[in-house]
Formats: sequence, C-alpha cells, structure tokens
Amino acid sequence: MTQPPPALTFSVLTLFPELLRPFAAEALLGKAQARGLVQVQLRDLRQWSGNRHHKVDDTPYGGGAGMVIRVDVVARALDALRAEQPVDEVVMLTPAGQTFRQADAEAWAAQGGHWVILCGRYEGFDARVERLVTREVSIGDFVMMGGEAAAACIMEAVARLVPGVLGDQASHEDDSFSSGLLDYPEYTRPPVWEGEGVPEVLQGGHHGAIAGWRRTQALARTLERRPDLLPTAGLTPQDSAELLRLGATPEQLTGWNAPEPPASKPPRRKRKAAADPV
Repeated sequence: MTQPPPALTFSVLTLFPELLRPFAAEALLGKAQARGLVQVQLRDLRQWSGNRHHKVDDTPYGGGAGMVIRVDVVARALDALRAEQPVDEVVMLTPAGQTFRQADAEAWAAQGGHWVILCGRYEGFDARVERLVTREVSIGDFVMMGGEAAAACIMEAVARLVPGVLGDQASHEDDSFSSGLLDYPEYTRPPVWEGEGVPEVLQGGHHGAIAGWRRTQALARTLERRPDLLPTAGLTPQDSAELLRLGATPEQLTGWNAPEPPASKPPRRKRKAAADPV
C-alpha cells in the first residue's frame, strides 16, 4: 500500500545543509518525519552553480563590500525542485521581508503542501530573485550571517502545528501569541523551592478558579512586558475590568480598542422588616 505524502514538506536551499541536518533529525521534527507527517529536504545550492568550482556568488554591480548570490543559480535550483514535485510556495528569508508571526505559522500549517525556503548568505540574493518567490519573510529586526537559523525557527513553528505532530493537539492553543496574549506562568514539582511556593490555586483542583487565575496572569504579563499585543488580543469586557484592576488606565483601554468593562451592579437594598400587627 502506497503511503500518502506528508502534510507538509520543506525544501531548504542553502549553502550549508550540514548546519540544519542535526536540527531536522532530532526532537519533535525528527519524530514527525519518522511518522510521515512532515518532510524536510536539505538541498545544497552549489549543486546548481553551473561551474566546476561550484561558485554561486559574484561581486555586486556598482561596487561595494561582500558578494551576492546569483539569480540564475536560484532559478536553476527552483526549476529542478519543480521537476521533482509541485511547489506551492517559495519563501526568501530577508531582513526586508514581512515579520513572521504566530498567525503565519498557523496559516502555513493549515495550508500545508511543499514549501521551498531560500537561505541567503554574504550580501544576500540578486534583487531579481524577488520575482521568483511568493513570499519574503524576516524573523525580526536584526541581521545574521545567513538564513539557516531563521529557517530552523520557521520550520519548527509551523511543523508543530501540523495535526498529529504534538502529542496533544490542543496543547498549543494557550501558547504565547496563539491566544493573542503572552502565556501564563507554569509550575511543576517541587511544590516549594528556595522558599518560593507554587500558587495555591493551582493545587486546589478547581478548574474554573485555575482558568481565571491563568487568564489574569496572561493579562498581567502582557500588560507589563508586551502591551503592544493588547490591541489585537480579542479582549472581553471582563478582561477590560481586570486590566483596570492591574493598573491600566481608561485611556489605554480606549487606545487598545478594548470593550467597556461590565457595569458595576448597584448594591442591593435591604428590605425593611415588616411591622408586627397591632
């Protein structure tokens, strides 16, 4: 019986495939490949250099420091991959690309298919490579020596969301950014370490109280560390009330487009005791 193709295939075009080989073979990514859920193909870009010295770069027109990866080399590589199997997306890793976020990881995992990732080196790719790709992606506002580490980050972020890769498919739903907030703090044994104990609410077994505590902690962490996430966090009226209690101002709530907190109920008046009949 023919085994169905994996839900997701990454073909990584790189000058240094050995940098990624151990990463792709270990932990959840390695297990996902063994189970046929994900496939990672590491391809050496020099294989399509077109010259006996396997040279893939050249000096930039107009002068300047560094070397630039040639567009014809990338084009030959992409043509060869398409001849082997259909390609759904071609991703170029570049500081000029759109910042990769959790929502992208979720969308890519849901889309599945065959994704080619171009890892640059030196001064990057010839600008004409841009017309050969479907997406330009960055993992943050910083510069590295090559795209391999960024490719590893993206592959792990996407692959873990493919159904069946994680032991508990629902385990990622409360991850930082998946809910729009930073994740709440987690604890395990020992119950007390160097005088610091696990919060009692987590040991009480009351699921409603635990859920409320976790939501409050996620709001508190996000307010303190990443308030820029709150405008898109899908806040509820109860969240707005909790944020005010945590120190946010009404002006901040307005700036985050947060809903109005629930109106406080007026205190109930006590009924006067009826007079005894005469």
